[in-house]
Amino acid sequence: MQLGKYRHYKGSLIEAIGIANHSESLEEMVVYKELEPHNEHPAGTLWVRPLKMFIENVTIDGKEIPRFTYLNN
Repeated sequence: MQLGKYRHYKGSLIEAIGIANHSESLEEMVVYKELEPHNEHPAGTLWVRPLKMFIENVTIDGKEIPRFTYLNN
């Protein structure tokens, strides 16, 4: 996966800033930050999500779409 800006399927804008490994399982995790305030979280909040979940599709209204869509920087 490419680092950079992505749009979450629910609309929020994030920036994937790196790939980290879980200290116990060694599972690859995407480190990303919110670029806009979202719900109660301010812009700049950092998150991690398993890589396999970050790149998977979700089913919305019977249609498969990416969980995160890469935006050209």
